[in-house]
Amino acid sequence: MHHTRSLATALTCPLLLLSAVACTPTTSDEDSKQSAAPSSGASDGKGGGLRLADAVGRLKTATESRTGYERTKFHLWIDADHDGCNTRSEVLIAEAVKKPRRGSACRLTGGTWLSTYDGKTLTNARQLDIDHVVPLAEAWDSGASKWSADRREAYANDLGAQRSLIAVSLGSNRSKGDKDPAEWMPPAKNDTCTYAADWVASKLRWKLTADRTEKTKLEQIAAGCPRTMVAYKPAS
Repeated sequence: MHHTRSLATALTCPLLLLSAVACTPTTSDEDSKQSAAPSSGASDGKGGGLRLADAVGRLKTATESRTGYERTKFHLWIDADHDGCNTRSEVLIAEAVKKPRRGSACRLTGGTWLSTYDGKTLTNARQLDIDHVVPLAEAWDSGASKWSADRREAYANDLGAQRSLIAVSLGSNRSKGDKDPAEWMPPAKNDTCTYAADWVASKLRWKLTADRTEKTKLEQIAAGCPRTMVAYKPAS
């Protein structure tokens, strides 16, 4: 398996290597809405991180274009380490609240998962989608159209950051589609800060741009998440 993930809560703000952290303060009502689940991305190489508002400020603004996009231009669900489990299965194993049994051809049974987008608890792997926090179409719009096929494959199967990929309920993922935060946010309000941090960390990790409407929305969210931290490592 390529990575480990944690859904443990934290009430303080230590920055974990290979994580962006949304911390839950104990003061204001607004702050108490923040999720404490680790966010996506990795250390920025300095062992520290950025407040969400500062991380949003690092996003370069550019006009988006979907010209030429096809989902098949991103090669999905490879088995990079040749252990018999593809990317989808790796994420399901890593994010399970109760670990599933792994059968032949990496068939998973008996696990339990929490879909943070809508707060649902699921007990069948087939009830979950693996969501690209920044959808493939959005990545294409904001820079991936210029990438090589190999780099798009790396993006589509990014196990190098904790929450570039996330296991969520089918319904929440289909509702999201290829929308950015100006168009869709998780219905679970306690996931707002973490989701925004995940989004920004993924975009910074892959040097993707943001359009003006998207960045304005992220700035608004960040203003309500003053203790949410983002750390990331640029993708190789």
